[in-house]
Amino acid sequence: MRIPFRSPASLPALTPARLAWVTVVVAAAAAFTLTAQAQPPGPPAGGPMPMMMMAPGPHLDRMLDAVNASAEQRSQLKAIFEGARTDLQAQRDAGRALQDEMSALFTQPTVDARAAEVLRQKMLAQHDAASQRMMQAMLEASRVLTVEQRQTLASRMAEQRKLMERHRAEREAATPAK
Repeated sequence: MRIPFRSPASLPALTPARLAWVTVVVAAAAAFTLTAQAQPPGPPAGGPMPMMMMAPGPHLDRMLDAVNASAEQRSQLKAIFEGARTDLQAQRDAGRALQDEMSALFTQPTVDARAAEVLRQKMLAQHDAASQRMMQAMLEASRVLTVEQRQTLASRMAEQRKLMERHRAEREAATPAK
């Protein structure tokens, strides 16, 4: 498809009102693309358990080894987290669809503020549902592990967090200021 060339003289004048709308659209687009960077460094707010939500494999096995999990506990935890992962994948797909809708909304000649607010509320509800599902999995896992195992896991995660923070500080110190 060939896009016809339009000279700058044929474009509509950039009035202060249009400039304000362009600024709002650009700011909104930036806000939607940068939300992932707003999370502070460190583990998720739920504590050490969300880290176990990773795919079954060496990481989960190491964590279960660290707490001396029995074969029965391993089986139960893997089933819990596999179910949560399946549910969360469906929610991520729904979230991507909402992001696509928001993108389409902000590329229209006129942005409907009410439609944008409805989509924002749907995105919040989707995020809340994902958070609830993660909490459900963490609560189920907490019933499988003993208090001592949960304490060992929390201690190990705190050590890993300190190590990651030290590495981050070292990288920042090594990076020259701009």
